[in-house]
Amino acid sequence: MNQRGGAERVFAHIARAYPDAPIFTALYDARATGDLVDARRVHASYLNRVPGSSRFFRYLAPFYPRAFESFDFSGFDTIVSSTTAWAKGIRVPPGAIHVCYVNTVSRFVFAYDDYVGSGLARPLVRRLADWDRRAAMLPTRLIANSRNVADRIMRYYGRESTVLHCPVDLDRFTPGKGEGNYFIAASRLLPYKRIDLAIRAAQIAQVPLVVAGTGPDEKRLRSIAGDSPWIRMTGYIGDQELNELLGNALAAVVPGEEDFGLVPLEAAAAGRPAIAFRAGGALETIVEGVTGTFFDEPSPEALARVMQRFDSRSFDPAALRAHAEKFSPQLFIARLREIVEETR
Repeated sequence: MNQRGGAERVFAHIARAYPDAPIFTALYDARATGDLVDARRVHASYLNRVPGSSRFFRYLAPFYPRAFESFDFSGFDTIVSSTTAWAKGIRVPPGAIHVCYVNTVSRFVFAYDDYVGSGLARPLVRRLADWDRRAAMLPTRLIANSRNVADRIMRYYGRESTVLHCPVDLDRFTPGKGEGNYFIAASRLLPYKRIDLAIRAAQIAQVPLVVAGTGPDEKRLRSIAGDSPWIRMTGYIGDQELNELLGNALAAVVPGEEDFGLVPLEAAAAGRPAIAFRAGGALETIVEGVTGTFFDEPSPEALARVMQRFDSRSFDPAALRAHAEKFSPQLFIARLREIVEETR
């Protein structure tokens, strides 16, 4: 809980489902997520005391398994976790149940070569992948955030899972009119998000694109954008500015294959459609022709063609908002509690 993004926002709703329960996490930075979870509930691991851990958290990858295994859950009979990698490896007391919400199968398992290529040593990635597969056998029950992730869980872990789609924070967004004459890509700036593809597509199509967000890939993306008059990179923005940028955009652009992907639903909550690569979680969050459209090849040229001919006037803001409301936090919390009770 040292940065804010989709997984952190989803976890905040899990925490709201059990408001009296303590929260255990590897790292916690109240400056980043203090408004999502109350600091008084949080028990951070010993890694939180490492100088610079919040800033350089990606370098701590080899140490996260042990950090999560070190938590003492004596006296608890029900543990609900949310994970992209590590939390499924916690140790729980005999007789306790552990229901684990899986945002994705760990990327060093299904995108192994990307991790090796990022500079992590091959033996280290292999050890983490081996640990991850063993850890995936530990929870009593797995919940997948999408059918896409449920399929991955079966493929890589050989386990069944229950699908419970992520909620979208409806209260953060108000329907806009799309009068800004630009597209927007709002995302953590990570290589797999393929924001580079969106930048190149906008340059080819000669249409304005706003890139909102920050992350490790920012320097490379700014280099690709160069001094192009078609690209504006905002860096980090707050919720109010994101609401305004989404509401005034022609459409949100989701150029990478997402595990689930909240951006199309956030755009819909702001009354705006989405353009996404036809793969992954976007297939579960976009209704073609009603809440957005797709491009079929992961290339700048394919996306550019869709951006050039895109007509945002053919999408009804009221229908978009109604679609987003099907993924409300209230429905998510109610179903989560049902699943946990079924597991007892």
